[in-house]
Amino acid sequence: MKKITICLLMLFTILYSSVSQAGDIDTKVIDEKWGKPTFVYGESLDRSQIKSTKNLLNIEDDSNVKSVEVTYNDLLDYLGGDESNPGSMISSVLVKKENKGNGIRVNITTPKNITLINEKQYENAAITAGVKDCTIKVAAIRPVTGESALTGVYKAFESNGEKLDKDRMKLAQKELEVVSDINKENNDKSKYDRDRLNDAIVVIKDNIANININNGKTPTLEEIKEIVDKAIKENNLEDVITQEQKEKLIDLFDKYSNTDSINAEDIKSELSNISDKVIKGAKDIYKKAEESGLIDKIINFFSSIIRSIADSINSHN
Repeated sequence: MKKITICLLMLFTILYSSVSQAGDIDTKVIDEKWGKPTFVYGESLDRSQIKSTKNLLNIEDDSNVKSVEVTYNDLLDYLGGDESNPGSMISSVLVKKENKGNGIRVNITTPKNITLINEKQYENAAITAGVKDCTIKVAAIRPVTGESALTGVYKAFESNGEKLDKDRMKLAQKELEVVSDINKENNDKSKYDRDRLNDAIVVIKDNIANININNGKTPTLEEIKEIVDKAIKENNLEDVITQEQKEKLIDLFDKYSNTDSINAEDIKSELSNISDKVIKGAKDIYKKAEESGLIDKIINFFSSIIRSIADSINSHN
């Protein structure tokens, strides 16, 4: 038992190290497309809170980042909303532009303080918004939903001369809201897994893109219903997702498929980057385990168990 515990602890250490390093941004050096990574902080933060947020994002050298404030007016400009009821802008981001083809990588450095949105949701919504090839770190000094963090990403792109399409940004926000609502409504159900819903959304987008590319047209409402229904079943959510929740997804992706600024080829490329990252991550984890000697130790450990069983059997014959 002690040997098993040691082996598992070693494996978890390597896995945790691999995950924690994913999506990191080194602010000690300047080596990226925008010249400097862009730190976008919410207007609701005071000076000490801005400093605390920088620490949460591991910003070690202020001179190596471009600092920009994001306001509620920015949110209204990008997404629309109620001017008479301004919300707090707390969640902040550090964004690094990457080489073309690298895709989007999101790292939430304060997962306990981003209560509604996880990394896959941000990646999915960012793809919908037209964000490409960047590493995004998200942090908040206190618990917030995290729904406004993408506004900071849009501000980072705009401050570096890259404007995003407003229809796509609004649709991405709608996607976050729909997915967040479904997560909240199913939070206490043992069979529910929000990562499976995120995976289903990737499948839905991919199938919509396939119809666009192969047939040269947007899918009909009936086709979208079939796509959504199939994706839910493939991800074992058919006994969890309610009909009302399914209708929300169908409505979302009907709007999605009819948004002229969404290019099917681009979406396919970005979605494939998500799959490539998963495969690469698994390979990196195995490589680190192999280099550390953990693979050999695990093999030797289980070999010793087999030998012990064989010796025990032989001793009783």
